[in-house]
Amino acid sequence: MRPALVLLQSQCLLCVFSSVCVPGVVGSLPPAMPWHVYCPARCVCQIKPWFSSDSVYHEAPTVDCNDLLLTKLPVPLPPNTHTLRLQSNLLSVLDTAALSGLSNLTDLDLSQNRFSHVRMLTQSSPLPSLLSLHLEENHLSHLHNASFSSLPVLQELFLSHNNLRSIAPGAFFGLDYLLRLHINNNRLTTVDPHWFRALPRLEVLMLGGNPVDALPEKGFVALKSLRSLVLGGMGLRGVAEKALEGLESLESLSFYDNLLNKVPTQALRRVLGLKFLDLNKNHIRVIQTGDFRGMAHLKELGLNNMEELVSIEKAALDDLPELTKLEITNNPRLSYIHPQAFVQLSRLESLMLNSNSLSALHHHIMLSLPSLQEVSLHSNPLRCDCLFHWVTKDTRHAHTERKKDTQTTRAVRFIQPQATLCAEPPELRARRVREVSSGEMSASCLPTIPASSLPSYVGVQEGDKLLLHCRALADPQPELYWVTPSGLRLAASTKNDSKSSTITGPCRNQTTLEQSDSSNKSVLQLQSQDPTPCQHLKHYKLLPEGTLEIRKITFSEAGLYTCVAENALGADTRSVTVGVHSRRKNRKKGAANKKGTFQAIRADAKLELREVGEHYAILSWQSRHNLPSTRLSWQVIFPNSHMPTYTTRILAGTHRFNLTHLQDGTFYKVCLHLGIGDSVRHTSVLLKESRRPRCVSFRTNDVPEIQAGLQLDPQLTSTAVTLLLLALILLVAGQGWDSEPGDALKKSHHAVHQATEASKTVVVNQKMQKDPKQPNQSEKCQLHQIC
Repeated sequence: MRPALVLLQSQCLLCVFSSVCVPGVVGSLPPAMPWHVYCPARCVCQIKPWFSSDSVYHEAPTVDCNDLLLTKLPVPLPPNTHTLRLQSNLLSVLDTAALSGLSNLTDLDLSQNRFSHVRMLTQSSPLPSLLSLHLEENHLSHLHNASFSSLPVLQELFLSHNNLRSIAPGAFFGLDYLLRLHINNNRLTTVDPHWFRALPRLEVLMLGGNPVDALPEKGFVALKSLRSLVLGGMGLRGVAEKALEGLESLESLSFYDNLLNKVPTQALRRVLGLKFLDLNKNHIRVIQTGDFRGMAHLKELGLNNMEELVSIEKAALDDLPELTKLEITNNPRLSYIHPQAFVQLSRLESLMLNSNSLSALHHHIMLSLPSLQEVSLHSNPLRCDCLFHWVTKDTRHAHTERKKDTQTTRAVRFIQPQATLCAEPPELRARRVREVSSGEMSASCLPTIPASSLPSYVGVQEGDKLLLHCRALADPQPELYWVTPSGLRLAASTKNDSKSSTITGPCRNQTTLEQSDSSNKSVLQLQSQDPTPCQHLKHYKLLPEGTLEIRKITFSEAGLYTCVAENALGADTRSVTVGVHSRRKNRKKGAANKKGTFQAIRADAKLELREVGEHYAILSWQSRHNLPSTRLSWQVIFPNSHMPTYTTRILAGTHRFNLTHLQDGTFYKVCLHLGIGDSVRHTSVLLKESRRPRCVSFRTNDVPEIQAGLQLDPQLTSTAVTLLLLALILLVAGQGWDSEPGDALKKSHHAVHQATEASKTVVVNQKMQKDPKQPNQSEKCQLHQIC
């Protein structure tokens, strides 16, 4: 934002102009030349370059008396003096009568002296030609009415770095031609709209550095010609909706180094012609959807040096048709930019994202920026996986566009490509991103919640509102939910195109609570058996993208909160301990923390077997607390043999698990290991007792044996037996014609007996199949010993 710095940052204005701009311009101009006049003792008289407020070059006769420890004005001064420099002396009173004879005096520099009253400068004869007056770093404490009335054509007034505590409403009366006013870095606590009524032509106003925590509504309404306004370093916590009303010509605005916790969207919408906006070094945590909507002429935007910025949401910067440069740098906690954060930025050419905590820049972002020419991603912990395929060397930083069935390739230049390195995965660590091929990157991405997005501990006062931000990028896109200290699971869902939150946890029966506000309607669905935690549900609200809001927090909401990001490939978790502090002055230190910690680490759960089959078992458990490090282990049990133990991680908020791929007819022992996270270090006897594993033993069902013959129902069985008897009788009868009659009768009786026994066997086998197989005596003893 180099063009904006000249207008926005008063602290750097003179430095940049004198050290960069002026030498470059002056280097191409004729050097200073001697001025052959009678010069005051120890002063230097030369013809030097000088620039007007409109940057017009002049050859100015200059008398330079800087750094001479003068206590009075040096005399005599050459009558044609144009610029008089008296910086860094000991002047406290100035005889303006000696200056009245200088009809060409245009620029007077009295900075870094000892003036305590402006009237000591202007009480005598007027200075009709003076255009620029420097009074920085003096001892001015108050400006009276009409303090500068003897300077009728003054265009630039520098009063910064004084001790100004008050300014009379008519202090600037008579300055009808003033273009630039610098009153930054003083001790003003309020901004009076009356000051500016006498400044109809003012174009630049520097107010930063004054301890003003709030701007009045319509405070600048008289400044119809103002083009640049600097409000940096004032301690502003918010900006009223009408604070900037009336600034019809404003093009440049700086809120640098304030205490803003959100973008002043409503106030900015009153400034329709704004082109340069500086929000650097504020306390903004989230750039929300539509924060800059309606700023049709914005060209450059700075969102740098924000210690608390963690996320840029969907459509946070949308419909900015003239934005050409976007700077989002040096934000140590910024780890998430939504894939659709930048929408309809058709002219964006430069995107600066270096020195953040970004793991990737989603390829959807690149697709949404058709005019992008350069991007800066160095000094980020970049994760070189599926989300970063667009940047690999085999793509040659090319972005392909399709327009009217024609394909064009547009190259995007990387700023400092040598410092743009992979941090993950381990096999690609410290590799330059542009040297990695797409084949070396994974085709899918596990969810990762950056450590910078959530601190390990957050303290808040009772009754305040708390926002916990959790973000994750992956492919497929992960789903996020929260688990509260009482075990409630808060997950986002969509119902009737409204933003909503679904909560499941230990509550009696299924209940639906509705919460309404001006923007959306939240639906909370609750399921469980204990009503105790549910009385605090009104305090919770799950916002879009994974932010948990706790309103009017109480001691009951203190404890461990866990965010879970999950997709089809896996999951990641991150926990934060919330401590609630009392507002009472005589409260005992640490009382709130102990209460919240105890609630978080007290583990209680009972493991139950819900259903068992031949190859699976469904287990469930309930807990009134958040257990983010829970594990489930299982082992096959055989006497006189050691079998391996298998373990799986249980995500926080999970109360049911389907154990599959088990062996049929086998004894198993399953244990639930309750965990509270690595951040808790307490080892009380109660804690050790509560962390003992909960176990259950069972035997899987047997797979039914496959019968060798046909499986018939009872009716078909009786029919088959009858036909079998008839066949045997006929067979025996046929054989009886060749034998004795007594032998034939015996054979017939024997065949009928065998058929009858066979039919009984079939019927008994079918009855046995209908009943579950009961364990034998040895199996019963073995199961009794295990349990």
